[in-house]
Amino acid sequence: MADQRRTERLDQPRAPRGLRLPRIDAETFGRWSEGIARGMGTANFIVYMTLVIAAWFAWNTLAPENLRFDPYTFTFLTLVLSLQASYAAPLILLAQNRQADRDRIALEEDRRRATMQKADTEYLAREIAALRIALGEVATRDFLRSELARLAEELDEAAERRRKLERRQQEREARRQAGGEPLDEPRDDLDGDFAHDGRFDG
Repeated sequence: MADQRRTERLDQPRAPRGLRLPRIDAETFGRWSEGIARGMGTANFIVYMTLVIAAWFAWNTLAPENLRFDPYTFTFLTLVLSLQASYAAPLILLAQNRQADRDRIALEEDRRRATMQKADTEYLAREIAALRIALGEVATRDFLRSELARLAEELDEAAERRRKLERRQQEREARRQAGGEPLDEPRDDLDGDFAHDGRFDG
C-alpha cells in the first residue's frame, strides 16, 4: 500500500473510483426509441391497447373469482399503464430531440444552399448587366438591316448599269460588222463607267 502511494504522481489526475456503469451506444438507443415512439403514435397501437384493456376488464369482471388475477379497482392494470406512461414520455422526448436535431441540420443545409443560390443569382445578374452594356455599343439589328438594304440597292444599280453598257457595246459591234461607220454619239456617264472598266476605248 505504501509502495502504491509512493508511485502516485501529483501532476496526473487520479483514476475515477466507484461503480462503472455500462456504456450505451446513443445512436442505437436513439433509433430504438424512435421506433417505439413511432409505433406508439399509430392507430394500430391504440386499437390493440384498447382490445387488451377491454379483455382485461372482461376477464377480471366476468371470470370466476378464483381465476381473476386483478379484481375490481384493477390495481395491477393501473400499475402497468403507469409504467407504460413513465417510459413512453422519455422515449417520445428523446425521439423529438433527435427529430429537432435533424431539422436543425436540414435548416442549416437549406440556409447554406440559399446563400449559394443568392450568390449565383447576383453573379448572373451582374453578367447580364455587363452583356447589356456591351450590346449597347454594338450595331443594332435595324441599323444592320438598313445598311444591308442600301448595299443591295447599290449592287442592283451597278448590275443594271453594267447590263446597259454591255448592250450598247453589242450594238456598236454589230454596226461595225455591218460595215457602217459608227456615229459620233455623245458620251454619257455609262460610257465613262464602261471606259473605266477597260472594256471600251472610244
